[in-house]
Amino acid sequence: MGIVAGLDSSSAFTRIVVCDTDTGAVLRQGYAPHPVEPKATEVDPQAWLLSLGEAAGGGLLEGVQAIGVSAQQHGLITLDGQGALVRPALTGNDKRAQVSAADLIDGLGSREAWAQAVGCVPQAAQAVSKLRWLARNEPEAAQRTAGVLQAHDWLVWQLLGRPARRTTDRGAASGTGYWSAATGFYRPDLVELALGHQVALPDVLGPSEAAGTTPEGLLISAGTGETMAAAFGLGVGAGDAVVSLGASGSVMAVHHEALADPSGMITSFADATGMHLPVVHTSNAVRALRGTAEMLGAEDLDELSALALKSTPGASGLVLLPYLEGERTPRLPHAAGTLAGLRRESMKPEHLARAAFEGMLCSLADALDVLRGRGVEVRRVFLLGAAAELPAVQAAAPALFGTQVVVPQPAEYAALGAARQAAWALGVSQGALAAHTPPAWQGAAAQVFEPGEELAVGQAVRQQYIATRDEIHPGAFGQGA
Repeated sequence: MGIVAGLDSSSAFTRIVVCDTDTGAVLRQGYAPHPVEPKATEVDPQAWLLSLGEAAGGGLLEGVQAIGVSAQQHGLITLDGQGALVRPALTGNDKRAQVSAADLIDGLGSREAWAQAVGCVPQAAQAVSKLRWLARNEPEAAQRTAGVLQAHDWLVWQLLGRPARRTTDRGAASGTGYWSAATGFYRPDLVELALGHQVALPDVLGPSEAAGTTPEGLLISAGTGETMAAAFGLGVGAGDAVVSLGASGSVMAVHHEALADPSGMITSFADATGMHLPVVHTSNAVRALRGTAEMLGAEDLDELSALALKSTPGASGLVLLPYLEGERTPRLPHAAGTLAGLRRESMKPEHLARAAFEGMLCSLADALDVLRGRGVEVRRVFLLGAAAELPAVQAAAPALFGTQVVVPQPAEYAALGAARQAAWALGVSQGALAAHTPPAWQGAAAQVFEPGEELAVGQAVRQQYIATRDEIHPGAFGQGA
């Protein structure tokens, strides 16, 4: 069919991939950092456009017929009645709205009420909580706010020349806290609860719909949030889960329906294909490894991994509950980490190193079990993040998760997902693709690890972890994970 581009505007940079529409092969790439502080909580959105322009320089987009946009999630861009910025954008890094999130939970009556309304319980990062923060702390700016957008919405709007119609997609809308993935509708009453008055909200497009066409004839697809774009770029489908190993962790899976979770552990996102993407977050993942490396004097995580492999499954009875920063799953915000099972024979560096890896992975297995407990099928797990390359992670993860583990080669999956969406919208517009059938691009190149004969041993390690968790934090998961 031709050539398409996908751009990912993250919190720190813009990446662009230009792909063949039929195969998904990457033909060329561009990159530029954002001219902002690395962890800025307020950003002039023009910085994103400057970065985009730099990344697209040198004729990168020559011959491109359609563009898809992926962008950082949980930002809030406030516009006045004329479409001008009211104030700088609030980014997902901004934690000032924690009290506002709690206020909103009380305002609607309970966590359960929010879960039923929009599939998630307010968190500081979400747009609905930022609106409440704005109303409480900058009432004049709040009063001037007549419309709201997220980062990808705003970029699409700019690329199209700021038309009267503003758009978003299901994926990005599902992270706002005022759109329900289950019903497919906004809850304007929740916007009013947060801000004090109604505002214009962008139209929610379907996965293969186009947001519009530029005066030059370039088709712009619906776009989506980074999480949804990365899942689409990876090629995950029903039966797949994605475990992301950052300082904190997340587990998401493709599912056929939205999940309302009164406990608030599941956030019910929509994906970029018309399916659903329930997500469970943990507060601690690689930070537990880094803390252990510092305690043991290991230079880096590679050294910690090598040390852990000198131990054996079960770490000679040592169990680390890695709740170093409190925990979201289970909901233990004031907890601390626990090291249990200390005996004279277990007090060796290699056993503590092994316990750190097993504790991190068992905590993520707990998050997987939250999804499994709600009927989500998990046949294989995609493991993302630099720590996924560590031999100790690859050795332990399949048996602890109880399933095949896929470690994709590093790639720009969010940008690739945006490009694949652009190819889909282009194909539909040309009559070459059906609205419900995305282009069949080749999946991610990856290493595959099977639990094999280690499965029984891994499940014994998990039971050891669960027994310790339930003894230290009884009832954390109700009747257990």
